[in-house]
Amino acid sequence: MLDSNLHSNFTENFAGAWHHVSDLALNLIDALIHKYKSQVDFLTIRLERVEGTDILLRSGKVESLSTGISIGGQVRTYHRGGWGLSSFNKLDTLEVRIQEAIAAAKWVGTDENNLAPVAPIREQKSLIMPIQATLSQKRDLCFHYDEILRSQSDQIISNSVSYGDSTQEVIIATSDGTLIQQAWSDLEIRFGATARSGDVVQSARETMGSRLNFADLEGLDIQVKAAARRAVAALDLPEVKGDTYTVVIDPILAGLFVHEAFGHLSEADTIYENPDLLEVMTLGRRFGTKDLQIFDGAAELGHRGSYFYDDEGVPATTTQLIQDGVLVGRLHSRETAGKLGELPTGNARCLDYHYAPIVRMTNTWIGRGTRPVADLFNDIPVGVYAKNWQGGMTNGEMFTFTAGEAWMIRNGKVAEPVKDVTLSGNVFQTLADIEAIANDFIWDESGGCGKGGQNGLAVGCGSPSLRIRDVVVGGEVD
Repeated sequence: MLDSNLHSNFTENFAGAWHHVSDLALNLIDALIHKYKSQVDFLTIRLERVEGTDILLRSGKVESLSTGISIGGQVRTYHRGGWGLSSFNKLDTLEVRIQEAIAAAKWVGTDENNLAPVAPIREQKSLIMPIQATLSQKRDLCFHYDEILRSQSDQIISNSVSYGDSTQEVIIATSDGTLIQQAWSDLEIRFGATARSGDVVQSARETMGSRLNFADLEGLDIQVKAAARRAVAALDLPEVKGDTYTVVIDPILAGLFVHEAFGHLSEADTIYENPDLLEVMTLGRRFGTKDLQIFDGAAELGHRGSYFYDDEGVPATTTQLIQDGVLVGRLHSRETAGKLGELPTGNARCLDYHYAPIVRMTNTWIGRGTRPVADLFNDIPVGVYAKNWQGGMTNGEMFTFTAGEAWMIRNGKVAEPVKDVTLSGNVFQTLADIEAIANDFIWDESGGCGKGGQNGLAVGCGSPSLRIRDVVVGGEVD
């Protein structure tokens, strides 16, 4: 066994002085990795400290308010194609956890080492912007928005405001020689209202997120009022007639589309486990016009999916997924890159130390086009203009999204508002049916992505406005 004093000092440091991780503590990690790395193909230790606040108000009452600090870690091992994972909160059990993870990997590993190689990195970086707000200020902000929601109409029967922030600090050490320390802060606020008139009920919502500053969540009175008023206004709107239309969608709804409908299909762990999808997602296949460019990447800082290194210690990149309408890339962990003979893209992410990293999107966007937004409506005799999003779901290559608000298009002009607008289709056919890409562009920082039981992982989405033909729009049918 290693010197017990090392374990004692490291445990005390881990719980009480995270910001000043001593050389002794880091030497312990290196010593344990050196001791056990020959027993498996790959070994990594991840240590994590998360401090955050969560507040939930429903119709003027505090339903929950909490602050907390979570400290823990995980050991991951890889041997002959099999993974072992062991999570912990007490670092004096670290060596035992390593032994457990090694045993687990050897029990299930029967293949070969498929991890793509990466160069070792030893670096410390931080994206932390201090959350300069007290708990009282955060609570007061929620009450302020709650009061605005409730004051817009006596037809609002319920409303909610939820606030969350977290500061996450991570150390990743691997048997390849990587030792990374990185940190970031994330903030989000959600507000929604439900209105009722007789048997008719309508809801509207907004979400704002930031990796930059608490001030980004302040001063949102206009957006809060707009959400409440949309819910009330929708009570008296006619339902859209179900049909196939040419639609124009705004950047927020388009950003959701590229993330949910296409982005998940670009995650290589989904692809290599599904031979049919692998055939569909063949590199070099055309999916759209030459104007269509789609990207994903964490390298551009300032967005909610941004970071320096993923949770395997691979540097963040920007990956072009579609270039001039042709599929040219996909998103990888080291394992999926190795199995498909491609390069890692820095997309292995985990929600926290309880979970193993899996292939996840970061910031996903459609490149800016050249058409003025006003021109997207030209020559549409009858169509639909849809903005924002209320919800949605995907099932493989099929999708259904509900717009936050919508209008009919008549003779090339935006006409009367309508409600209950859902857009459905096959993502590959829909990409091919994009007729025009506008020269506007908006980043949506409201995203919280779910996959593999890891829900709420921060992501960013971006897009210009799009014009798409032959979209199935649900609603009232004669």
